[in-house]
Amino acid sequence: MDRCCLLVIVSIGWTIGAIDASEGDADPRHRECIKQCEKKGSVGASSIQHCQFLSDGVLVDSPWYMQEPLYVRWKQWNCKSDCQYFCVMQQEKEREALGLKPVKYHGKWPFKRSSVLQEPVSAILSALTLVIQFNGWLSFFLLAYYKLPLRPHSGKTYYEFTCLWHIYSLLSMNAWFWGAIFHTRGFDLTEKLDYSSTLALLGFSLILAVLRTFNVKNEASRVMVAAPLLAFLTTHILYLNFYELDYGLNMKVCITMGIAQLLFWAVWAGITHHPSRFKIWAIVIGGAMAILLELYDFPPYKGYVDSHAVWHATNIPLAYLWWSFVYEDAKFRTSTITKKSR
Repeated sequence: MDRCCLLVIVSIGWTIGAIDASEGDADPRHRECIKQCEKKGSVGASSIQHCQFLSDGVLVDSPWYMQEPLYVRWKQWNCKSDCQYFCVMQQEKEREALGLKPVKYHGKWPFKRSSVLQEPVSAILSALTLVIQFNGWLSFFLLAYYKLPLRPHSGKTYYEFTCLWHIYSLLSMNAWFWGAIFHTRGFDLTEKLDYSSTLALLGFSLILAVLRTFNVKNEASRVMVAAPLLAFLTTHILYLNFYELDYGLNMKVCITMGIAQLLFWAVWAGITHHPSRFKIWAIVIGGAMAILLELYDFPPYKGYVDSHAVWHATNIPLAYLWWSFVYEDAKFRTSTITKKSR
């Protein structure tokens, strides 16, 4: 839920990021800079190494073995992308000298690269959240199978939602992994993988929210709840990947699913006597505060930390808090069931 609650907000950022002609790249000087860079292979005093290579990474007028390093080719950085980056940096320096504020280029704020990272702070924070997700799942796994009692005949856990949380953890770790990759280097493939994995997580989280808040235990009932949502989600992901990457439509889908599960958890926390219900309230309030960060949308400080990066930072404590709730929920439900069986 930690990421799923807040992905509602990110979907708005996706839509904003989809705009092709922002103020920065619409500037004729910026476009001319890119054009000249691709011809000459330099921007000011900066020489663009990739402009000496063809699109397939082979040096112009050189033997086949003269190729760019593999890790550079994997990053998809080439003459065009490097010219865009250095022209953005040059134009922003000129704007700063004139006392002007930063502007967006292709729907994104100008970020400074760091080594192989395109958006270093967001990439690192995404990776840290991935670690928290893995640690949370591992703690839950050890609790469910080694610390809590198991059913004597089947060897299964008493906690009815164990399998669902395993699926959630896999989808969550997958989403944060591709989120980190996308912030490391954003191009068509990593963008689609990031969006698709996020949608899969968001959709399954809505299913999980319905099943847990209504305490649905019967397998047939679970299938009835999940089937239509899974069918819609699969259709939407295929539409985005193979027909049209419609950012506006995707925003509406993400917001609808995100708000729905927030409401389910908020109402459940308000009426239940669960000992960890206050953790749910903390996550909901934390998500609301994160909305303000995304709406404020300030440019990156020193070229590295923008509002979205700060949003990523909020996911780390929220991820820990969420898995803490899952941990306590497993203990509470197991204790309740074993007491009844006695």
